[in-house]
Amino acid sequence: MGARAELELLLKASRLDVTLTSAAPWTHEARAVAPIGIAPLDAALAGGLPRGHLSEIVGPRSAGRTTVLAAALSAAAARGEAVALIDTADRFDPASAETAGLDLSKLLWIRDTGDPVRALKGLNLVLHAGGFGVVAFDLADVPAPEVRRFPHTTWLRIARVIEGSQTTAVLLGAERIARSPGGVTIALEAPRLCWSGTGDRARLLRAVDLRPRVVGGRV
Repeated sequence: MGARAELELLLKASRLDVTLTSAAPWTHEARAVAPIGIAPLDAALAGGLPRGHLSEIVGPRSAGRTTVLAAALSAAAARGEAVALIDTADRFDPASAETAGLDLSKLLWIRDTGDPVRALKGLNLVLHAGGFGVVAFDLADVPAPEVRRFPHTTWLRIARVIEGSQTTAVLLGAERIARSPGGVTIALEAPRLCWSGTGDRARLLRAVDLRPRVVGGRV
């Protein structure tokens, strides 16, 4: 075999032949995503949360973190996927989640009493078991200094476990924690309250305007 033919075979095996040996345009494979079910967010995310990656939903209290997460879990369960929630501070309300559309029969709920290290072990067990569409690790009510005690390699290992899989791992927190290079950050700001009525005593809360910002959502 000539040197040129051998080189072309190697390029084809590495999928570089379209850029170096022909004029055919390079095309990216469509990345697998898990739609959240909130249209503006899914649009900003180019379809949804990336599968096989670690992402995060962060923001202050009452910014809508739990609402976004519940939507992602509900959407995955509606597609027939199993979902899991590692609930470090026992914040999850099953009745409210079911009212919002989550099929609880698809949910593995691991409750804890505020021990982040033990909760992390539960997360690792779930991710290694596989078979889940969305796995969430709720650290929202864990004090920031405790979250920062986790070595950075913790999140690298989690990202490695799900790399190439159909699982989307999501961290929920008050501030940015970590995400894999292919993951996204949904940063929520304090919500804007929308009122109806004219006087202070006659006003009624009409809506809560959530304001998310997506970091790393397009590739």
